[in-house]
Amino acid sequence: MEDMVSDSGIWLDRPTLVTGATGLLGGWLVGDLVARGANVVCLVRDWSPDSEFVRTGHDKKVTVVRGDVADQALLERVMGEYEIATVFHLAAQTIVGVANRNPLSTFETNIKGTWTVLEAARRSPTVGQVIVASSDKAYGSHDTLPYTEDAALQGRHPYDVTKSAADLIGQSYAETYDLPVVISRFGNLYGGGDLNWNRIVPGTIRSVIRGDAPIIRSDGLFVRDYIYVEDASAAYILLAESLAADKSLAGEAFNFSNESPVTVIDLANQILALMESSLEPDIRNEASNEIREQFLAAGKARKVLGWKPRFDADTGLKATIEWYRDFLG
Repeated sequence: MEDMVSDSGIWLDRPTLVTGATGLLGGWLVGDLVARGANVVCLVRDWSPDSEFVRTGHDKKVTVVRGDVADQALLERVMGEYEIATVFHLAAQTIVGVANRNPLSTFETNIKGTWTVLEAARRSPTVGQVIVASSDKAYGSHDTLPYTEDAALQGRHPYDVTKSAADLIGQSYAETYDLPVVISRFGNLYGGGDLNWNRIVPGTIRSVIRGDAPIIRSDGLFVRDYIYVEDASAAYILLAESLAADKSLAGEAFNFSNESPVTVIDLANQILALMESSLEPDIRNEASNEIREQFLAAGKARKVLGWKPRFDADTGLKATIEWYRDFLG
């Protein structure tokens, strides 16, 4: 497939900080940045030996700083000593169920972690771009779908609230301090390297490989966007390149979506079909504090950034299935 990301040349030797490098998106983004010749610094709290970041050997090709994203002194030291030019802030507690059970730790990481990164960037004269990872969950629940970027940010449940708050904090630093911040809002990411097995894509694939019925925590009728991780990584790089070329984008938010929303049960059945499995999903109907329908319009990203996804659902899922077949042996 044709690579959508431009070869702008800005990445060669560029000091670039990535928080959340051991997460699903972080592992792929670090790989893309290393391939472009960037000098990547990764802030890592918990060491995850099975993460894409470690399994691919990317940890050997970057500078790894161990610490917490909410540590102000550490973030200021890292940005200052490594003369960071571009920041990708991905670090977050991303599991809705964990947020419901442990709201305080989720608030600490997702909200305080964001203002810590932004304040450190504000005090670092070399920083030229900050890309903050928000989410479709920042919008909360709306009657009008799909969400466009001008919809109110009105999260009500713990995880959604953290994304609304972090998103608004990012906008406030752009507006008040002229910090070059751009905000990304994605639907649900999937792809090889997601080790959160209670998510529908990795959980279903692992169940089929093991010969077990895949578990659906909800009633199966929740509607979501799903976007393949390589498309997400390319979008982050495009955002940073676009902000470097046009500083007027500071403070803007962009939705990214394949614009093909699907129910959980339909997605599970699509995976089962691609894996040629006759298993039937086990629908538990146990989910709580989750919005029934969320999906995004990506017209702004297409028009302003020239963005488009390279992977449709079948292509992305096939690549993901192959990754897990290799990983699970």
